[in-house]
Amino acid sequence: MGFLQEFKKFALKGNVVDMAVGVIIGGAFGKIVTSLVNDVIMPPLGMLIGKVNFTDLAINLAPEGAPEVMWKYGAFLQQVFDFLIVAMCIFLLIKGINRLSELTKKKEAEEAAAAAPAPAPEPEPTKEEVLLTEIRDLLKNK
Repeated sequence: MGFLQEFKKFALKGNVVDMAVGVIIGGAFGKIVTSLVNDVIMPPLGMLIGKVNFTDLAINLAPEGAPEVMWKYGAFLQQVFDFLIVAMCIFLLIKGINRLSELTKKKEAEEAAAAAPAPAPEPEPTKEEVLLTEIRDLLKNK
């Protein structure tokens, strides 16, 4: 099998295509979360702590007169906030999917139970069984 045929077989496998879709969706989701953090959550948070923009927080490590060497801890904090919000969103999404899955399974189980036929009643004993039972009872009483 040639290299190109092997590559085509690999690239068109379901898992690879699913992973590619996941990466693309993840990238788009990342942009939404970044906007949520930068444009919705951080401005009020910065206002509450004294009109601070986290990405601007930095310390100049160079001595006076030397070129600036900045320690940009604010950018790091921003990335930590981004991660925590993404993690929370993923957690809530998975929790919702699991809840929906549980509800679906419960509904399917209820439908299956309702559709199942009722158990058949026990059959009436035959004449022989009735006679043998009477004989047994008479022997017990003697």
